[in-house]
Amino acid sequence: QVQLVESGGGLVQPGGSLKLSCTASENIFNFNSMGWYRQAPGKQRELVATIDVGGTTNYSYSVKGRFTISKDNTKNTMWLHMGSLSPEDTAVYICNARRRRVNAWGQGTQVTVSS
Repeated sequence: QVQLVESGGGLVQPGGSLKLSCTASENIFNFNSMGWYRQAPGKQRELVATIDVGGTTNYSYSVKGRFTISKDNTKNTMWLHMGSLSPEDTAVYICNARRRRVNAWGQGTQVTVSS
C-alpha cells in the first residue's frame, strides 16, 4: 500500500513563503500523476497543482504564478513551493499520487497564513 507523508506546513505571515514536501513509500516514477490539493474549513477539497510522469505541471487559477510544484524521482519526493501567501491560502494541504488502480492520499499538513 502506498504511503504519502507530507511535511513543511506551519504558520506564516501574509506575503510570506512556505515549502511543502511529500515523500512516498515507493518510487514516484511509478505514478502517472502526483498533486497537491487543499481543504479549508467548511469548504470542499480543491486542486492546487499537479505534475505528471513527464514533469508537465498544471495549476489552479488561484495559485498560478505564486506556487510551484516539482519532484525528484531519486528522492521519491514532491514539493510545493508557495509564495505571496494570503489568508485565503489557509488550509490543510494534501498530497496525492495516482497510477492504474491506485489513488493514494496523504494525511495532510496544515498551512495557516495570518499576521
